[in-house]
Amino acid sequence: MTTTHEPQHPPGHTHTTGEGHGHSHSHSHGPAAPVSKHLRKVIAAVLIPFTVAVVVGLVVLWPGGAPPHKRTGVGFDRQTQQATVTRVIEVSCNSVNASGGSAAGDTSTGGGGSAQQEGSSTCKKATVRVDTGKDKGRTFIEIVQPDQSRQLHEGEKVVAAYEPSAPKDLQYSVTDVNRRMPMALLAGIFALAVVVVGRMRGVMALIALAISFLVLDFFIVPAILQGSDPLTVAVVGSSAIMLIALYMCHGLSARTSVAVLGTLISLSLIGVLGKLFIGWAALTGNTDDSTGLIHGLYPSIDMSGLLLAGVIIGSLGVLDDVTVTQTSAVWELHEANPSMGWRGLYRAGIRIGRDHIASVVNTLVLAYAGAALPLLLLFSIAQSSVGTVANSELVAEEIVRTLVGSIGLVASVPVTTALAALVVAADRPVQGTAAAAAAPSAPVRGGRGRRRKR
Repeated sequence: MTTTHEPQHPPGHTHTTGEGHGHSHSHSHGPAAPVSKHLRKVIAAVLIPFTVAVVVGLVVLWPGGAPPHKRTGVGFDRQTQQATVTRVIEVSCNSVNASGGSAAGDTSTGGGGSAQQEGSSTCKKATVRVDTGKDKGRTFIEIVQPDQSRQLHEGEKVVAAYEPSAPKDLQYSVTDVNRRMPMALLAGIFALAVVVVGRMRGVMALIALAISFLVLDFFIVPAILQGSDPLTVAVVGSSAIMLIALYMCHGLSARTSVAVLGTLISLSLIGVLGKLFIGWAALTGNTDDSTGLIHGLYPSIDMSGLLLAGVIIGSLGVLDDVTVTQTSAVWELHEANPSMGWRGLYRAGIRIGRDHIASVVNTLVLAYAGAALPLLLLFSIAQSSVGTVANSELVAEEIVRTLVGSIGLVASVPVTTALAALVVAADRPVQGTAAAAAAPSAPVRGGRGRRRKR
């Protein structure tokens, strides 16, 4: 049985052999073996026009920033400042309510029995200092009822909502806890873990992640708010993220290009299915307070298109994982057994893909179910039937989002595996011919470096 030297070389060092001792070396980012010049031209003929189209789309749709609007003072549209709880004392709920003290959130009572219970219980009277903005140093009083889920503690950092049109004593109120420190620490631990385990690949992945957020923040969100078609913006933005992330993390190679093609085909399928079934199911995309506020502030935004854009962007990250894994699996199978044809490579690769897709789809479904768990609890409390629950727009929206994304994921496995198998197997006759032509000019010792012909 003959062998090849290629698997023995470190990543980024490819090795092809034409004779027993003649070696030619090429260096690239990643362990992928080089493909023929003809195949590189074919891949480039597909990806270069696509990349140009993405760049043109970015230029044409690029917004000048989110359009301004008058603040409504509702939800996320409120003015907020950072604040600190400087003092907390316990007082009678009856006394603070009689004196007209303000309470955090909606703490009104609905009946006389509740009011009597409230009067006999102990509330907290918190003094809060504003730390930012034009009123820095100003203090206000916040009354916390005993049955509120959020209790204030001395020294706690909070977020204070500001309403300039309210009476002076009621302009500020505590609306949330300041979570910047734990969130920043968690992000730092995540980044450290990625760099320690992934090393340079991990660093490049973090840079690609930062660029993805920049595309979302400076292109996708402002462009949609300016009135551009959400679907078009999502396609252009997600394509830009895909190209940047894949080539930055995995190098400019034929292997990465195959993963890009597989991702592009799968995203196209998700877009077509999403548009079809969102329209057929008459999903408006306006199902909660956040989307209602967006529609109220920007009535021109197509909310169903926004829903479809979310499906495409949400599926992109998992698609990248599947297509890169399948492409790498086929490439490694070819390196381990260069004599394997494209059918053999496809069969072996698809067996790997079946295990991968089973876990990925389960992860996707559980992620959506976990996010909708409070909603599912509400339907359970109401003793609604499964059909009634599934037919409601809130749940139907998640079902369509999950199933359309999962169909794209499932389709990405055979599509990417077939593309990778065809690309790596198409080079074998060229390599075999070159080896045969070079054989008479030098003796072959023990068949080292030669690949078996089919």
